[in-house]
Amino acid sequence: MSEEENTSSRDQLRSIIERVERLEEEKKALADDIKEVYGEAKANGFDVRTIRTVIRLRKQKHADRQEQEAMLDLYMKSIGMKPEQENSQ
Repeated sequence: MSEEENTSSRDQLRSIIERVERLEEEKKALADDIKEVYGEAKANGFDVRTIRTVIRLRKQKHADRQEQEAMLDLYMKSIGMKPEQENSQ
């Protein structure tokens, strides 16, 4: 590898590392902002755990969410945590 190629590779590597470092700093700042918003929600009487669940569910596709809810319902009924609904015909 020539000196010019070596310098170019070194500069490229340094650039990549610096970009990742900046992104990590931005990620930390965003995480701090999110934590602050959750703190605000809690201060206003909202349940943060439930908000996190709603956010997680909103990220899912509708069909995936329905499937997960159906499985949860089935499991809860199976262990007696949710009563079986009788057919009302």
